[in-house]
Amino acid sequence: MFHSNVLKTCAVLILAAVVNGCGSAPVVVSNSGTPAVAPAPAAQQGELRLKAPEGWQSERPSTTMRVAQYQLPAAEGDSEPGSLVVFYFGPGQGGSTNANIERWIGQMQQPGGTPSKDSATETQTVNGLKVTLLDISGTYTGGDMAGGAGQVKPNFRMRAAVIDTPKGAYFIKLVGPKKTIDRWDQGFQEFIKSAEFKG
Repeated sequence: MFHSNVLKTCAVLILAAVVNGCGSAPVVVSNSGTPAVAPAPAAQQGELRLKAPEGWQSERPSTTMRVAQYQLPAAEGDSEPGSLVVFYFGPGQGGSTNANIERWIGQMQQPGGTPSKDSATETQTVNGLKVTLLDISGTYTGGDMAGGAGQVKPNFRMRAAVIDTPKGAYFIKLVGPKKTIDRWDQGFQEFIKSAEFKG
């Protein structure tokens, strides 16, 4: 049982478990300290820890594939906040890193509907984990990884990442008005650099 005095931190605790068969869904302890589901069996435990920056507002994940979800307050002048979601589908699930990067790039378009060419990708190692990052701006036309409806939102920016762990890949997607994502870009980078897996 988690104690409330321990759960007053901004740490995100993700216990990765097999999500099909006899496995349990991951456990998320967010800023509020409220576990989303019951803990995984001890034999299947593995933890991806990510520390959420001050100011991010934790939300209850809206689907079982979302193991953490945050709202990032809008910058002055922007009409809506940014949205960051951490997805986990299970070992070997969710598609390859390259396939996801290409799909995310395809969700941003330039005026006239042409695919956005203004993207940057990089690979780095964070605490022994391979992390692939994407930074792209344009008109957002994508939904979510669970097949949500597409949208058309100009002057948006997306920061995304794939974190490879011993329990499989975690997919992180941050999207919102460009000024808002610019405001939280440093926090996003700190969030990624805080990633640590404990088996």
